Amino acid sequence: MMDNVLTEIGDRTLTIRLNRPEKRNALTRTMYSCLADALERAEADASIRVVVLTGNADCFTAGNNLSDGIIEGLDGPHGRFMSALAECSKPIIAVPCGIAVGIGVTMLLHCDLVYCGSHTNFRIPFVPLAVCPECASSYLLPRLVGHHRASEILLTGESFDATTALELGIVNGVFPNDQVEKVAKAKAALIATQPPASVRTTKMLMKRSIAEGVRETIKVEIEHLVRLQHGAEAIEAVNAFKEKRRADFSRFT
Repeated sequence: MMDNVLTEIGDRTLTIRLNRPEKRNALTRTMYSCLADALERAEADASIRVVVLTGNADCFTAGNNLSDGIIEGLDGPHGRFMSALAECSKPIIAVPCGIAVGIGVTMLLHCDLVYCGSHTNFRIPFVPLAVCPECASSYLLPRLVGHHRASEILLTGESFDATTALELGIVNGVFPNDQVEKVAKAKAALIATQPPASVRTTKMLMKRSIAEGVRETIKVEIEHLVRLQHGAEAIEAVNAFKEKRRADFSRFT
């Protein structure tokens, strides 16, 4: 399972690669733990100045692995990853390509730079899956794109493309899928040459005004998510997904 999250250090940059292509990089509990471990390692290791989060040219991640069971609270693997991501003092550059679903989009809101492949489809389907936003997305997304655009994305669960992601400010730039990681790593190498204390301080100052709001929202969101995932609506959504049919919520009030 360790092979599902690969890490590599070069040019003072830690590259974390999702590597479960046969399941579209869907994240399991073990993968969340590995991601949290890697980010905590980056935080503790002074030789690491930048983190790059990536998958492959065809898929970033399809989100949570629905067959992996329920999501625990803040102390579980999901919560550990969210906290490590939100609290990391080193710059994080994300490289979503192909498919970015659920946490594959919400994690981008915590990253400092995001470069995506031109053929990338984004989707945050928490409501269609009968749960709720996580990773502070209910707080960060409206701040980034405005309440109305955030409502359209979160309440409908509809997908949007790379051009729309750029227009909304979710990504910094769009490049061919087979070239975007090279672009991101070049940017990481540039930042890694900058004075590290200045880089960390600048990131802290930019995030200082929202840091407490992010921490509180992550806590509240995951409490509601844990509650909702046990409900009849979520059971219907998961069963429909497994049975490859459209979920029917008509009987719920």
